[in-house]
Amino acid sequence: MIKVVTDSTADVPQELLERYDIRVVPINIQFGQETYQEGIDIDRPTFFRKLEEAMPTTSQPSPGQFVEVYRQLAEEGHSIISLHVTSKHSGTYQSALLAKSMLPEADIEVFDTLSISMGTGYQVLAAARAAEEGRSMGEILRLLEGIRSRMHLYLTPATLKYLQKSGRVGKLAGVLASLLSIKPIIEVEDGLLEVSEKVRTRGKALDRLVELTAQAVGTTELVKLAISHAEAHEEAEALRARLEETFNCDEMHVVDLACSLTVHGGPGIIGIISYKV
Repeated sequence: MIKVVTDSTADVPQELLERYDIRVVPINIQFGQETYQEGIDIDRPTFFRKLEEAMPTTSQPSPGQFVEVYRQLAEEGHSIISLHVTSKHSGTYQSALLAKSMLPEADIEVFDTLSISMGTGYQVLAAARAAEEGRSMGEILRLLEGIRSRMHLYLTPATLKYLQKSGRVGKLAGVLASLLSIKPIIEVEDGLLEVSEKVRTRGKALDRLVELTAQAVGTTELVKLAISHAEAHEEAEALRARLEETFNCDEMHVVDLACSLTVHGGPGIIGIISYKV
């Protein structure tokens, strides 16, 4: 049996993690001298309370954290496919590769999703569903390569504060410094987060997320959609209703953006993830 491993940025809903027995290796979040494992020893209310007091940093799981999970699955007789947040902004993929090299006896494939949040999460779910259907590792990897190439993700932050302080946003910093009250539209392109457009208001930014998604995947073909957000519940639910009316939706999830990603985007960031089935 092929088992799926991911990291805590993937934002797969808990019930689906349990349904497909997907293992999650946590990203580390540091507030000063205190280090927490996302989803293990820090919850969302605590994270947002602490975020008001200090700017945290994040770091990838250690190879040892991956080895622990891989070894357990391998000893149970499983092959492993390990899917992770884009390597262009995180060392998580490299850490997983290093862990694989430490267990040469295990059958492990490490896959760079070149995405974040449910852009990664939908690839995780596709792998888990294909494994349950009895697909081979080669078939699953080919399936994932196709989905990865069709994945689209557009985001807009509520504030530029966190993006300006973050060192993980490609070429954004210089652009953001001059934007003042303008709301950027951020696109994930080949694993990199880049400003693709700038609009004047939050309302226009949300409209633009929908328009760009429609341009990317169309409104008639079957698509999978997700809305990822950090403490923007009302806007997310309004967006869900709008997407359900606009698109031919095969599957839809509204998820809380991982705290480890919210560190870089800040409360209020919201995005739409989509791909053609």
